[in-house]
Amino acid sequence: MSSCAEELIKELKEAIVNLDPDKAREVAEKALKQGIDIKLLINEGIGKAMQRVGELYEQGEYFLPELLLAGEAATEVLKALEPKLKAEVIKPKGVIVIGTVEGDLHDIGKNLVAMVLRANGFEVHDLGRDVPVKEFVKKAIEVDADIVAMSALLTTTMIKMRDVIEELKKAGIRDKVKVLVGGAPVTADFAREIGADGYAEDAIEAVRVAEELVRAKYGGKLRSEF
Repeated sequence: MSSCAEELIKELKEAIVNLDPDKAREVAEKALKQGIDIKLLINEGIGKAMQRVGELYEQGEYFLPELLLAGEAATEVLKALEPKLKAEVIKPKGVIVIGTVEGDLHDIGKNLVAMVLRANGFEVHDLGRDVPVKEFVKKAIEVDADIVAMSALLTTTMIKMRDVIEELKKAGIRDKVKVLVGGAPVTADFAREIGADGYAEDAIEAVRVAEELVRAKYGGKLRSEF
C-alpha cells in the first residue's frame, strides 16, 4: 500500500470514528480519484473504523447517538463508492432482509442495525416497519437472502417473529435462510423458543452474529469469499 493510500485510509477511519459524515464522504471521493483499491477502502477504511466504533460502544464511551452518526458516516462513504462497487461487482459478506414485524411501528433500532450491517459489508434489503409476515418471505426469495432479520419493540408484536419462521417453512426455504431476531423485549431464550438461529442485543452484536450465521450456512466461509 502506498503512503498516499495509507494516509487517506487513515483519514477515512478517523472521519467515521469521529462521527463526521461529510468529511468521510469527502475523503472517500478523494480516494477514488487517487485510484485507491475499493476493497482497501471498504476493509481497511470502513471495516476497521466500525470495529473501533464497536469497541468504544462496548467500553461505554459511545452510546446510541454515536452509533447512529458512525453508521451515517459509513453510509455516506458507501454512497460515494456505489458506482465503483457496481462496476467491480464486489461481493457482499451476505445478503440480509430486515424489517420491523407486522403491527410494530418502531424502527430506530432496526434502522441502526441496517446501517451498521451495510457498513460492515453486507447487502441489506430494508423492508421498513410494520412489515407483513409474507413480505419477509417474498423478499427473501426475490433476493436469495442468507438471513431474515426481524426487530420488535412490543411484546404484543414479537410473536409475529414465530409466524415469519413458520411462513419460511411453508415456502420451503427455512433450511436455506437463517433467522436473526432482536429488539427491546426479545431475549436469547425467546429466540430459541421460536426456532430462530440467532439473537442480537444491539447493532454491534448483530454484525458478529450475522457473520457467524453466514459462515454456518456456507461451511465456514462468508459469501464474499466464494
